[in-house]
Amino acid sequence: MNSRPAYVSVIDPIGPAIERVRTVLFRPFDLGKWCVIGFSAWLAQLGTGGGNGGGGGGSGGDGAHRPEDITDEIRHGYEVAREYVAANLYWILPVAIFVLIVFISVWLLITWLSSRGRFTFLYCVAQNKGEFWNPWRLLLPHGNNLFGFRVALGIIWFLTGAAFLAAGGVLAFFAHQTLGFTVVTILGLVMCGLLFFATMIVFGIIAAFTTDFVVPIMYVRRLRCRPAWRVFLEVLSENKGRFFVYLLFQIVITIALGAIAVGMMCVCCAACCLFMLPYVGTVLLLPLSVFRRSYSLYYLAQYGPQFNVFPREPKPEVVEPSPGWQS
Repeated sequence: MNSRPAYVSVIDPIGPAIERVRTVLFRPFDLGKWCVIGFSAWLAQLGTGGGNGGGGGGSGGDGAHRPEDITDEIRHGYEVAREYVAANLYWILPVAIFVLIVFISVWLLITWLSSRGRFTFLYCVAQNKGEFWNPWRLLLPHGNNLFGFRVALGIIWFLTGAAFLAAGGVLAFFAHQTLGFTVVTILGLVMCGLLFFATMIVFGIIAAFTTDFVVPIMYVRRLRCRPAWRVFLEVLSENKGRFFVYLLFQIVITIALGAIAVGMMCVCCAACCLFMLPYVGTVLLLPLSVFRRSYSLYYLAQYGPQFNVFPREPKPEVVEPSPGWQS
């Protein structure tokens, strides 16, 4: 199997993706179908939408604080916090455990729902159908397997990031207590920070590739997540540069879709608050979600017909003229 086709473009899938939006949502327009697909899109995006960060305020300080004064304040704050926790540990520990259990339970629920939703949404876009329960039941094994993979990935992601943060915290503690903030300790802190952000980028790319490519491979090849990843890695290993360009172009698409979403909110400023409602906002902006899902599917299809999730168009029958038609 050729894993490196002669031509792959990040531009060519734009046209078919736009046409897919028109076909799925507007030909003909069906409000019920729109809402069903919107619900699948909302489930698929659970836990992935992060709010826009607010602008940073100025420090406003006059520079009168000396470094040793700041150090003393940090040490005093640490001692006060430590004494408070030690004196109230009898209730802080149970509350912390309860909050942790609730947080993990909510995270698992959201991860499971979004894993199932990604397959129902893919089904709706690929098949041009406004169905939910049929793909929800049909693709149950795929969604559950993706859920297990994402949980394992999330745990590894958390432990790796926490390890670098803990290393930086320990180094900062000893630098403050004994070593001092020398060139070596400062470089160590910078290195821990860089490794932390590098880890976030790497795992973010893995998560993006899982959604954009591994999920469609699972769907079209009826594979579990790990075998689907092996199939994708074969393609990725032969096309590293192309997928790097794809990631860069995804930044452009994200900016463009964000600008369109903001423009729609400004035009409909009277109903702007509706866009902030979780399900309603997804339904109103459904063409953008269908475009993004369709774009990655058409991009993947360029690597071979074995990756095409869309139904094959029936070829028109060629009627051979009978001898009686000939003059």
